[in-house]
Amino acid sequence: MSERITFTEELTNLGHMNILTGASSREAYIEEMADILASDPSKYMFVSAEGASYSGKLVELKGKYPQCFVELGIAEQNAVGTAAGLALCGKTVFLNGFGPFLALRTLDQVHTDIAYQNVPVRLINTHAGVTSGGGPTHYNIMDIAIMRVMPNMTCIVPSDADQCKKAIRATESIPGPVNIRVARGKEPQVYTNTDYKFEVGKAIEAVPGNDATVIACGSTVALAVSAANGLEKEGIHVRVLDMHTIQPLDEEAIIKAANETGVIITVEDHLDIGGLNGAVSEVLAKAGLGIKYKALGLPRNEGFPHLGDMWELYDHYGFGPEGIKKTVREMLK
Repeated sequence: MSERITFTEELTNLGHMNILTGASSREAYIEEMADILASDPSKYMFVSAEGASYSGKLVELKGKYPQCFVELGIAEQNAVGTAAGLALCGKTVFLNGFGPFLALRTLDQVHTDIAYQNVPVRLINTHAGVTSGGGPTHYNIMDIAIMRVMPNMTCIVPSDADQCKKAIRATESIPGPVNIRVARGKEPQVYTNTDYKFEVGKAIEAVPGNDATVIACGSTVALAVSAANGLEKEGIHVRVLDMHTIQPLDEEAIIKAANETGVIITVEDHLDIGGLNGAVSEVLAKAGLGIKYKALGLPRNEGFPHLGDMWELYDHYGFGPEGIKKTVREMLK
């Protein structure tokens, strides 16, 4: 098991969260792509629907491997069709695009051209949740619910930049399509020791504990670990599961946590229905486990989230570190 992150109690205040050491998953995966393309330029292709002229890392990648790089501009449907065609020609394709558009605007093409044909396209779904700061039209808040139910699709939500690299490498053995969800910019580094095993479909116990379990994915793993560190000082030992793979889901880890702690809270930067909550609650319902359960996320019944900074929105909607701690305390009464 990897060494957990060690936020101090003071840094559980979201106003200070952005000063934590971290790196950008978007930049990290492009750096990893450079190594992947270098290993076999004849095998891999990189398709961008972002506009390479606007991103330094993408420009560098295109300059090094022009024969492996296709830029489609802001034309996501065309990018998906191109990626599928290249995959049908024997290539393993990485498709880079803004998440709200890959999950919604191109849904027909992803469904029919990629998932139905079960081709090796890796959808790098950026600007996860409310991390874009772009408001309702640019929030990526329904993609987990959509991608996890897509036949043949593997759905991965890395918790930080280093794990994003591990996830991309881990998909090399997957013959079909993969959706990898990453945030917009710098995120806190969850694991201080990055020498840990990453396995698709196997959750990571980021923090041990038997009083309650918090299951999180993506940027909310750092929030959950921060909350667990704070609660430990109060004598409350919270298990944190980094559920980086939503499909296939680690059902065994969920059932084990339910049986051992009796309390489960899911935390996600996504609508509070259909995504991680939907996946976990389905497992618990099928297993017939009567435990205390609550889902934290963006409330579906309040409409679209407000425009704002991601950390402020996490706090506003009750799933920042303080909100998680409050929920755990209430459920343990």
